[in-house]
Amino acid sequence: MKKIVTLFAVVALVFGATAFKQTETTGYKVGDMATDFNLRNVDGKMVKLADYKKAKGFIVVFTCNHCPFSQAYEQRIINLHNKYAAKGYPVIAINPNDATRQPEDSYAKMQELAKEKKYPFVYLHDETQQIAKTYGATRTPHVYILQKTKAGNKVAYIGAIDDNYEDEKAATEKYVEGAVNALLNGKAVSKTSTKAIGCTIKWKK
Repeated sequence: MKKIVTLFAVVALVFGATAFKQTETTGYKVGDMATDFNLRNVDGKMVKLADYKKAKGFIVVFTCNHCPFSQAYEQRIINLHNKYAAKGYPVIAINPNDATRQPEDSYAKMQELAKEKKYPFVYLHDETQQIAKTYGATRTPHVYILQKTKAGNKVAYIGAIDDNYEDEKAATEKYVEGAVNALLNGKAVSKTSTKAIGCTIKWKK
């Protein structure tokens, strides 16, 4: 009996260490340098972060069409772009969902939604899902604020937009606004990470 318990403990320890290692090394952490990408926008053009020569950074939002959480935050994402793009922090929206699992998130549907809602920002299709995996995005919406530095695009914040997805007026903490305002004022971001609340990304099978 003692041998069985010991064996179980060893297996659990190894599994736990492996699981922790996988979680720990998946995606970006605050302070990492984010890779650029080359993704197709809803207007058919390919877009890279390097295209934004005058940007001071980026509000990268993994979002989609169908998710109720993304829909709830849609106007807030538009507002973020309208407020901060001219100050150097444009919104870069990316849809990572597999359209075979969620047809509402097809490229054609993305084009329809962007036109209907008159998105002022780019809405990019991460068709291979490689960028979402590289960043470590797990939900929609999931935000990564990047600060442009001489060394590259440094991750300054990861997480949610604010603390109330149901009602913006009821939100007591606006995480993204607070982070961008701090960066624009040359200050350290006080809260660098929060838990992203939303639908899980629909990965290819």
